[in-house]
Amino acid sequence: MPDFSFSRDSAISALRLIGGCTALGLATYAQAAPAFDSDSPWMLGDWNGTRTELSEKGYDFKLDYTGEMGSNLHGGYDHDRTARYSDQFGLGTHLDLQKILGWDDAEFQLTVTKRSGNNISNDRINDPRVGGFTSAQEVWGRGQTTRLTQMWYQQKFFDQKLDIKVGRFGEGEDFNSFPCDFQNLAFCGSQVGNWVGGIWYNWPVSQWALRVKYHLTPELYAQVGAYEQNPSNLDRGNGFKLSGSGTQGAVLPVELVWTPKLNGLPGEYRAGYYYSSAKASDVYKDQNGQPAALSGEAYRSASSKHGVWFGAQQQVTSIASDHSRGLSVFANATMHDKKTNAIDNYVQAGVVYKGPFDARAKDDIGFALARVHVNPAFRKNAEASNQANAVYDYDDPSFLPPQDTEYSAELYYGVHLANWLTVRPNLQYIRHPGGVNNVDDALIGGIKIQSSF
Repeated sequence: MPDFSFSRDSAISALRLIGGCTALGLATYAQAAPAFDSDSPWMLGDWNGTRTELSEKGYDFKLDYTGEMGSNLHGGYDHDRTARYSDQFGLGTHLDLQKILGWDDAEFQLTVTKRSGNNISNDRINDPRVGGFTSAQEVWGRGQTTRLTQMWYQQKFFDQKLDIKVGRFGEGEDFNSFPCDFQNLAFCGSQVGNWVGGIWYNWPVSQWALRVKYHLTPELYAQVGAYEQNPSNLDRGNGFKLSGSGTQGAVLPVELVWTPKLNGLPGEYRAGYYYSSAKASDVYKDQNGQPAALSGEAYRSASSKHGVWFGAQQQVTSIASDHSRGLSVFANATMHDKKTNAIDNYVQAGVVYKGPFDARAKDDIGFALARVHVNPAFRKNAEASNQANAVYDYDDPSFLPPQDTEYSAELYYGVHLANWLTVRPNLQYIRHPGGVNNVDDALIGGIKIQSSF
């Protein structure tokens, strides 16, 4: 019998929220934009018109929920069939300071998130001795805890050509940005943060940051940023930490973004570079240029870390004049410092078709492929560690499996049940999970729920 083990905290939180939402929804039903109205952007409706009234005055409120289930249908490191559930609540407010205080082109954002649950990738798909690279449930990670995810002030100047944002937020919010409709992490969000996660912190982690953007033309802008590189921000107990203690340096990204309309259809093209000023450890050699795992000496230190990224999204077809439907293609790639990073390059590509059927004009279908390649020096370090410990049998618990290349694929169908609720069943296939050839290829069944209350 499969062991369907779900997070107790997730279940309790969901039941409490559903109960509260149901009570409030019944109280406001049949009012303006009533609760559970499929055309409303919010499950709880318009609060008898109060929500729209507040928005017109500059006050917007948001409560979002993302839940993801993953089950190991076949293969993986552990063939014991089970399922895992992870989720995230996000509570935020956006203030239009021009409406509220009369400050031209000024706004403020505050968001708190709570993550909980478990991930099927951790012990069923990947070999736990080395872990994996992608995750079958992208919403899991960075400590299952409550965090201050956004607290920033944004100001625009010169007819909105110059845009400055300062406060606490993550790099992927502005740089190397990418949508998150897929459930596998290899196709969701800023990919740089997935492969250099020790220095680049994606949602829901925040740090002190500054981002400056300038529109060279209406379709072309350049931006630069400075982000506190502070590993203590990742700690589970530091979700609301505001001090700079523990800061090791700064991550400095630069990016050029082009947003053309080709034949009237939207596109977005990104090219960027990041530089970390903090010291970084070599993945293989010591100060004398010898394998550190064999010499027993400390790994040599580099004064910095760097990498580049490229991204493209383009809608290529539409249904007559309805540009909300049609086929879009996308691709992303990242490359990283071979001396200090476990992953040296990553590539990904896919397609999304929105509105596949006239009767389901808001549904969508997505398919994507990704390749994560391990730095050869990182692989050599694992081999040297096994040599130093005289361990050569994969089944020996102390053996450190060398990692090479991991391939991922995902197919989903998004059922748009209401403007506030989309459910995306998906199938994922992972070849060489964690880049370990000895681990069986895995087939994962998933369901992603995205809702706005």
